[in-house]
Amino acid sequence: MKVLILSCNTGQGHNAAGKAILENLTQRGIACEMADALAFAGDKVSKITSDTYVKIATASPSVFHFLYKAGDMISSDKHKSIVYLANSRYADPMYRYITENGFDTVITPHLFPAETLTYLKRKRGLSINTFAVATDYTCIPFWEETNLDSYFIPHRDLIEEFREKGIPAEKLIPTGIPVSKCFRDSMEQSRAKRQLGYREEERFLLVMTGSMGFGNVKELTSSLLRKFPESVKIVVLGGNNEKMKQGLRASFETERVQVMDFTDRVSLFMDACDLLFTKPGGLTSTEAAVKNVPFLHTAPIPGCETINAAFFEKRGLSICAEKPEDLSNMAYSLWTDREKRNRMRENQRREINPNACDDICDFIIK
Repeated sequence: MKVLILSCNTGQGHNAAGKAILENLTQRGIACEMADALAFAGDKVSKITSDTYVKIATASPSVFHFLYKAGDMISSDKHKSIVYLANSRYADPMYRYITENGFDTVITPHLFPAETLTYLKRKRGLSINTFAVATDYTCIPFWEETNLDSYFIPHRDLIEEFREKGIPAEKLIPTGIPVSKCFRDSMEQSRAKRQLGYREEERFLLVMTGSMGFGNVKELTSSLLRKFPESVKIVVLGGNNEKMKQGLRASFETERVQVMDFTDRVSLFMDACDLLFTKPGGLTSTEAAVKNVPFLHTAPIPGCETINAAFFEKRGLSICAEKPEDLSNMAYSLWTDREKRNRMRENQRREINPNACDDICDFIIK
């Protein structure tokens, strides 16, 4: 068995899901590698596409929302879209890479390579095993025009939505979203704090902005500073958004606010924090729920993140508000109510499968 995982650099959630599967299969001794699907169209195309996505999502969320809604309106299982046609353009180099390197299984946590694989199955007779991993709590536009062997979806309650969009029910497997082993393994809070250089008695709120550094973090931080006791710190994980990080550091010259650069120690920060704030990306939300951390969703990038937030809030897995002042009030209420925090943790344990990655890999191997 030889496995290829295809993702894209339009946000790091897809890559994180792919890397979790890569980690799991590699530990089982299965030959596996991961590649950027858009790189088959050329490194320049990959960079332009990912940069454009990030720029629209962070600088023009209203435009992003319009594009998402437009996609939802035109997507159909009855015809192929411009998205399908665009992704078919790099099908030949992808086909050569798959066949020349002897891959018998391809897994993708991203729509774009799923479109390309569908084209290759229809036009080039590609006959290997193909699997898709959905990383949002909804059937995003254009999944229905793909035709892979199986689709691993985030939750059993989404089966009907995916089926209504045109994906056969027998292809839908509600495993949950795969997360890396480090999120499934929790560390005692005091130990996690020591490893990060904090004192055990220090308490802090963790504000995550995603790899893109999205959100009105300045206003949220100001509101949290006003609402919470002076002994409580606010740690902001600023991702790769240099402009946002510089602005925050200039605005908050206080030891209570710590603005961090991109870090690979997110799991440890989640173990150490007292409350978590994160935008409602499907992957990060799943990681937080698997960690069993009380958390709040900040304003979403309009589109599938809006639906993610509603999915979590409806099931009591998180609290959501778009206005920073409302969010800080809700956070303080959660902070002071142990019973409310415990209920949220119970709901997370009930609704979110921490072993999704194992289940996905078990299915693929069998």
